[in-house]
Amino acid sequence: METVMYSVKIKEHSKVFAQTVALYRAAVDFFTNVIYREWEQFVSVMTSKQAVNLTENLTVSTASHPSVPYSFSTRFYKFPSYLRRAAIAEAYGKVSSYYSHFASWKMSDPKTRGGRPVLGKTGFIYPAMYRYNCFVRTGTYTAKLKVFVRNTWDWISVKLRKSDVDYIRRHCASFKECVPTLQKRGKQWYLDFAFQYKTDLHKIPVSDQTILAVDLGINNCCTCAVMRSDGAVIGRYFLKLPKEYDCLKRKINRIRYAQCHGSHNVHNLWRLADGVNKDIASKTAAFIVDTAVQYNADTVVFEYLDLTGKKRGSKKQRLSLWRAKDIQSIVENRCHRFGMRISRICAWGTSKYAVDGSGKVLRGKDSTKTNGSYSVCEFSTGKVYNCDLNASYNIGARYFIREILKSLSVTEEQRILANVPACAKRSTCTLSDLISLHAALYAEA
Repeated sequence: METVMYSVKIKEHSKVFAQTVALYRAAVDFFTNVIYREWEQFVSVMTSKQAVNLTENLTVSTASHPSVPYSFSTRFYKFPSYLRRAAIAEAYGKVSSYYSHFASWKMSDPKTRGGRPVLGKTGFIYPAMYRYNCFVRTGTYTAKLKVFVRNTWDWISVKLRKSDVDYIRRHCASFKECVPTLQKRGKQWYLDFAFQYKTDLHKIPVSDQTILAVDLGINNCCTCAVMRSDGAVIGRYFLKLPKEYDCLKRKINRIRYAQCHGSHNVHNLWRLADGVNKDIASKTAAFIVDTAVQYNADTVVFEYLDLTGKKRGSKKQRLSLWRAKDIQSIVENRCHRFGMRISRICAWGTSKYAVDGSGKVLRGKDSTKTNGSYSVCEFSTGKVYNCDLNASYNIGARYFIREILKSLSVTEEQRILANVPACAKRSTCTLSDLISLHAALYAEA
């Protein structure tokens, strides 16, 4: 089951929801304190529903149970029951997580475990507007929300932005709509709708697959190669966004100039740069998905990129701004709608080894033919080739080599690897190794 999220802007109202959110957060804090104090009673609880029932027995007075140790209604008059149960579930998850971290902290080495975990405040959470109890549609572009207004909980009518609603109707007509969540971004309020849909991903044998191998870069957005299992390349595409990259560079230079002249309050400038960066990621993901759909690809293959740790070198700022994982996440969500799969391979050495199997390539100052450029490389045979295209070929080859060897029995795999020993070490495989592997399999057949 896949989930996508779309936001719909609420028109006209800008201040009426603040008190509703504040009350909801206060309710979560109230239940967090109750569950924390009575945690011994919650140790045997197995499900969230049981936790909600137990918490209500401690906090909500009824006709059959008028006396409770912690009175919720005294402080939160006429608080909606659905929001109350959502607040209890949120609080139970928070306290349960705290005790799990505390248990791990106690078991760890005292010299390296750090400070003791702390049960913090609620934070910036927002309430879910449950259908028919807190949210009712009254028209295509109108709805009613139950909020705290005029010192009581009452219904108010809101208008939804037409362009947002039309976009959802056009793209999510066949999806299951979940309850919306009230959210604030900047000074505007939104309803975030979650949509669930179920797709069946392909189950095509690896020998019949067509894949799109993608090499993401920090200078060029991406390089795509459409490949088949025998090593045939049936398409290759490059995406460059010079206008967007120039705009991003200009924004960063403005930030650098402001900081060099003593200004530390540059969050607005960073917001502009982040917007351009998100636009680059969105356009890159759209290009990849459109190319995959054009060739009816079965799998989109990326490199597994570990971007953790401190960035070093002359391009450390570009690496910090690189949204490679966001691009992969967007592509994954969109491709699953078409039944395509996403796969990732080892990124080590994809640009380092030549596709023709001639060994390591020369780049930048190491080569006399590239004029110091890292966008092209020189093979040991003297051939000059596009470095990103070389990497995309190797990415696709490593995927096919891995999947083909996985489909073989142990005896068959050992016999094939005896004929093609270069495929045994995955981190040095190239396109020429895939072609040799396919020839060995053809000879066996």
